Amino acid sequence: MCAMKTPGVYLVEKNAFPNSVVEVATAVPAFIGYTEKAINGSHSLSAVPWRVSSLAEYVSYFGEGPKSLFHIDTTAVNDKPVADLATAFQQIKISLTDKFSFYRNLKLFFANGGGPCYIVSVGSYHDELNKDTLISGIATLLKEQEPTMVIVPEAVNLTQHDYYEVQNAIANHCGQMHSRVAIVDVYEGYKDRKDANGDVVSKFREQMTTPHLSYVAAYYPWLHTSIVAANEVSFANITPADIANFKAILKAYSPPALVKTIDSIDPKLAETELQKIHQLLYQEIPLYAMVMQEMLQQLNLLPTAAAMAGIYCLTDNTKEVWKAPANVGMANIISTAVNISHQQQEDLNVPLEGKAVNAIRYFTGEGIKVWGARTLDANSLDWRYINVRRTMIMLTESIKSATKAFVFEPNVANTWVTVRSMLINFLNGIWKRGGLAGAVPEDAFSVHIGLGETMSPDDILEGIMRITVLVAISRPAEFIEITFQQQMQKS
Repeated sequence: MCAMKTPGVYLVEKNAFPNSVVEVATAVPAFIGYTEKAINGSHSLSAVPWRVSSLAEYVSYFGEGPKSLFHIDTTAVNDKPVADLATAFQQIKISLTDKFSFYRNLKLFFANGGGPCYIVSVGSYHDELNKDTLISGIATLLKEQEPTMVIVPEAVNLTQHDYYEVQNAIANHCGQMHSRVAIVDVYEGYKDRKDANGDVVSKFREQMTTPHLSYVAAYYPWLHTSIVAANEVSFANITPADIANFKAILKAYSPPALVKTIDSIDPKLAETELQKIHQLLYQEIPLYAMVMQEMLQQLNLLPTAAAMAGIYCLTDNTKEVWKAPANVGMANIISTAVNISHQQQEDLNVPLEGKAVNAIRYFTGEGIKVWGARTLDANSLDWRYINVRRTMIMLTESIKSATKAFVFEPNVANTWVTVRSMLINFLNGIWKRGGLAGAVPEDAFSVHIGLGETMSPDDILEGIMRITVLVAISRPAEFIEITFQQQMQKS
């Protein structure tokens, strides 16, 4: 109120309503990886968290994926030719030389409901995939408030030791920030748990040593996707050094009329001519078709984390953050790399050490679904479920942002009443929408603030305002038990 020193009429405006709490965004992942470019006009975006809202926008700033090349080793067939086509194909070794899969994972993210996200480009396709470089991208996110998830899709292409070093670093970052979660994959998650080289899930549990397990959600197995279309793969994707040997093998298993066409194969041909020859060989030479299908399958075998980031976004936008991101169908997925039965999922979901791994399963007549919603801290009754952790992050970050307005306000009863009213209104709205459990608001939450309640006289002298918020966050009905019993006939 201004001082009244001159006769006249003075207006006084009073606030009729308490301040409100604005919910922070919950579905904003941050992806760290290697991109074709990283530039905005003349400004470099290298190692700069940059927000994009669509795949088209991503391409404009960061480009597309690399031209994936395959090494085709035909030595076994050359040394000992066989008449049987299937046997000949089995002896041909086909391996993807490219380790940069960031773009394909981004396509899978957007295909499964992904939206606005942050991209941290740590290098280009001319660099070597390196764990220290990927870890360095984490530090760029320290000053960003919006991201709520962190994913490093290309880490699966590192060695096993380096992969888990990257994932533990991400988990530690999320735990220290208290505002985001890490979505991770099981290394070599395309293998069965009974693989001759060992149980990949057990290795995962041994290697994930982070103390911040409640900020991590893991998924298994990997996925066979349809992100890369069949017309995107041809003999142009074979390394130049292997073209001659591949031609020789094709000639041995193709009609004589096509020998001249095979000799004309040259990756330097115009795109239209390339596709014309590719289509002809694909239709007329079964061995060529089998090699192309194998190359396509390898490109489309992707880890689950990027798809799950899309599922998180889809669930948050169509339901709410407190809805578990599970029992949801997945898009652009042909099959899971490993089929998991009900019995096989028992150890994944409820292991003795508590490091739960969420399963991706196929159900007859329903398709492929996410069938788990636990964090790696599944033995904790507080943080067992990923939606509980993410809901608490939303509540704490929202309240934290709103209460900044009261920094340096008088630490007195009037301020306490205003803060309490603001938080009660916010939590009441969350309860009405189903985010908090309880038949009445008093059962769902409570806000405590005041001298003798949360603060002592010394706290007030020290300039400390203490607020205690108790919430009963809704939890998923993970296990549904139906009891049947016969009763006596009554009529």
